[in-house]
Amino acid sequence: MATGTIGWSGNVLLLPAGMLFPAFWAYAPSRAVAAMVAAAHFLGASRGLPQGASIFFGSQYAIGLGLWFAASLVFVAVHSVLWTRRSGWPRMLRYLIASVLMSLPPFGIVGWASPITAAGVLFPGWSWFGLAATAILLLMMTTNLWRIAVPVVAGCAAWSAAFWTEPKVIEGWTGINTTFGYEGAGQLAGYEQQRETITMVRRAAGQGAKVAVLPESALGLWTPTTEKLWTDALSELPVTVIGGAAVVQRTGYDTVMVEISGSGSRIFYRERIPVPVSMWQPWRRLTGDGDGANAYFFDNPVTQVAGTRAAPLICYEQLLVWPVLQSMAMGSDAIVAIGNGWWTGESNITDIQRASVTAWAKLFDVPLVIAFNE
Repeated sequence: MATGTIGWSGNVLLLPAGMLFPAFWAYAPSRAVAAMVAAAHFLGASRGLPQGASIFFGSQYAIGLGLWFAASLVFVAVHSVLWTRRSGWPRMLRYLIASVLMSLPPFGIVGWASPITAAGVLFPGWSWFGLAATAILLLMMTTNLWRIAVPVVAGCAAWSAAFWTEPKVIEGWTGINTTFGYEGAGQLAGYEQQRETITMVRRAAGQGAKVAVLPESALGLWTPTTEKLWTDALSELPVTVIGGAAVVQRTGYDTVMVEISGSGSRIFYRERIPVPVSMWQPWRRLTGDGDGANAYFFDNPVTQVAGTRAAPLICYEQLLVWPVLQSMAMGSDAIVAIGNGWWTGESNITDIQRASVTAWAKLFDVPLVIAFNE
């Protein structure tokens, strides 16, 4: 429980605490105990979900608890099935398989709380070599070599904490955080809210910003009318706006990022992995009901926006391993992370999202721009 609770506290420097999970899992005396270890780790890391789900769905807290436990089932199932009494290489290999499965679709769709996220804290700037070094330390945790791995992790974490700096920024770019309230799921940014957001963009442009990044849902439902509102507002401003919106399709809708200037706009990113259950609901297609967000798992991992090859990450994607690694493998020069945390209440979900993307930006030594509505 401590590996999940401390590691995913929302403080990026505490992520290495999650690397003790493989040791507890490996040395469990039985498969049942290994399953309980996996459940404790996952539930500790995602402890904000019950409150967030109850706010999002406007339902009783018990519904949130049910979703919390349901979300852990895949993580627990994978780690319990692959657990083995055999020590040494067999155990190490099985943990490697479990980690890979929980990082890639389809299992990786709910692959939160992956200890590999700590790579950016232990080895900032090491890129793929840092990722490989972290993976080796995690595998060592499952064998008698944990006696070496633990002090190495502790030493690297302490060194990193002593000399920690925030990720680089892109000159002229700024993330605009907002605090707009929403009454329930499905509510979109209305005209008055968008006028307020335009005022914030004007203020940022007046302070020298060339690119202003807005949170998820800041642009509401993207229609020709919304486009006209924004292009007219930016017609005399030397600023490009990047923001989140929703686009209605023949079946369901897309959560997107839009680039806008006074001369026009374009949709440059469609969310690869929307939040399962609350947004992405593939079972509805079987009944002919096309509602729900569309998923583009392997599409547009990198996009050219405002002169930069960026890795776009919308909200839930920031908690997973696959989206950011896919983007970095395709040669991203920066990470642009947006989210809408109106539903998170007093939980630390948005803090965990920030910590995760900060760790990835530090690992690959790329600039990071964040814009959240909380």
